[in-house]
Amino acid sequence: MGRRYDTVSFLTDYGTQDEFVGVCKSVIREIAPHAVVIDITHGVAPFDVRAGSLALARSISYVASGVVLAVVDPGVATSRKALAIEVADGEGVLIGPDNGLLAPAVSMAGGAGRAVQLNNTDYQLHAIGATFAGRDVFAPAAAHLCNGVDLLELGDPVDADLLLPGVIPLPQSDETTVISQVLWVDRFGNAQLNVGPDDIPASFGDRIDVRFSAPTDPTGGTTRNCVRATSFAELAGGAVGLVLDSSGMLAVAMDQRSAAEELGLDVGDQVTLTESSDAGGGGGNGPVTQQVNIRRT
Repeated sequence: MGRRYDTVSFLTDYGTQDEFVGVCKSVIREIAPHAVVIDITHGVAPFDVRAGSLALARSISYVASGVVLAVVDPGVATSRKALAIEVADGEGVLIGPDNGLLAPAVSMAGGAGRAVQLNNTDYQLHAIGATFAGRDVFAPAAAHLCNGVDLLELGDPVDADLLLPGVIPLPQSDETTVISQVLWVDRFGNAQLNVGPDDIPASFGDRIDVRFSAPTDPTGGTTRNCVRATSFAELAGGAVGLVLDSSGMLAVAMDQRSAAEELGLDVGDQVTLTESSDAGGGGGNGPVTQQVNIRRT
């Protein structure tokens, strides 16, 4: 027997209009009645693995010890692997497809310990078809782990170094310019950038010129002068600001208004930051990306 878990934290792109989430939770309840399922979110845009991986990475430091079940799986019923990956010396297990969804969160949790491919059908439901792995493969695996089934009973061991890494865009910067990208727009319209406070040159001061440009924008975008603020209330009167959000990243924000809607910002848009006295600075190259592997460090 392995370690028993009491909690399954659940993230998907299933939405809540259809029965998919409820069915998965019912499968877990039937196999492991003691387990509590916590919904992280089911509002990830359909098939958006990167958005799902970022949401999971933002959450992983705060979820309860136990099983984390994440399903954003455009490759369902293909040759992609279904995985279970131990983290934090067995304090947690992440379950999901091998498509980069899990890698950033595993990395933030300290790297992978044991990892298996979920291919032991003794711990799966009989599948009418192959297109609902959340119900037939992932949810049963989560429930059996909660019951104390050892990870290695669920399938064949795999080398964590060979699993598909996640891809997170990194900002480009020099002494006068930071070229960033919108990672996420929350329901309040705050546009999180892939920039932390340490990425901003000290010379920039409290006011920064910010140029917004969508990938398809032929004009080069619009520039606004923004203030660095510690709260949304400091941005009264329609001011645009850069606020340190709950994930420790800078977000383009307005007070009680949607900055994304008013400024035309969307996920993937380029945002160039320059000193207020040098609004014309900055190059036009897009952000680079970094692969996030999940080996233990």
